[in-house]
Amino acid sequence: MYHKTIPYRVFTVFNNALLTVIAILCLLPMFHLLMVSLSSSAAANGGLVTFWPKGFTFEAYAKTFENARFLQSLWVSIERTVLGTALGMLVNSIAAYALSKETRVFRARNVYLWYFVVTMLFSGGLIPSYILILKLNLIDNLLALILPGTVAVYNIILMLNFFRTVPKELEEAAFIDGAGHLRSFFSVYLPVSLPSLATVALFTMVGHWNAYFDGLIYMKDAAKLPLASFMQTLIVQADMTSFDAAAIANMSQRTMRASQIFIGALPILIIYPFLQRYFVKGIVIGAVKE
Repeated sequence: MYHKTIPYRVFTVFNNALLTVIAILCLLPMFHLLMVSLSSSAAANGGLVTFWPKGFTFEAYAKTFENARFLQSLWVSIERTVLGTALGMLVNSIAAYALSKETRVFRARNVYLWYFVVTMLFSGGLIPSYILILKLNLIDNLLALILPGTVAVYNIILMLNFFRTVPKELEEAAFIDGAGHLRSFFSVYLPVSLPSLATVALFTMVGHWNAYFDGLIYMKDAAKLPLASFMQTLIVQADMTSFDAAAIANMSQRTMRASQIFIGALPILIIYPFLQRYFVKGIVIGAVKE
């Protein structure tokens, strides 16, 4: 009967109202950006656009998709996100599986675990990292954007804690049937760990998609910049040289930038709803264990 008490009902109404307001406040800037991108250059430059387009037009999107460098950077980001997420999930989940074992099974577990944890507190720094990439001949190589962030200790810890909640009887049954650790990992642990895997995959995808700084320092060829790095040069540095001058002569830079920002955010906005139902469960279960 607890959920029927008046204080609980008041709390539920207040909580839902507050969360609704916060959600609207988070969505309004993106909605405003969309409206600006769909407005005419005069309305955008004059600051007349709020939450409804003025002089409705798709011209900004048409010019954006006519830009070969924008499309190239979009493809680089897709490649980086797909390959980086797949490799990161494979490496981190295998590491988490090994570290989730008790010391009687994996005697050096604590040594390796502390080795990973120390890397969360101390890093090699920007200059040593750049020198390493340079010595490995990875400048202007897609691997320079993927390999440095492959091992994410925070993600390993999340999956490690989740794997420790998997009943030992499932693994023991697999061992009795003749499975080894590798078969147990792929056939037992991964299928029952969807919440944790979806949470970590979302973190990894967002990290790769939004990363811009590594592209600026490791990619000398502008054609190999990922989308976030390309947009940083386009928006922050106001470099519009990648667009044809005649094509944007009658266009507003504000509408062009708005369309590019919205396109850049759209893939994550599309993917998130499919992973959202696993997100909270993955975070909570991964946080209650040591």
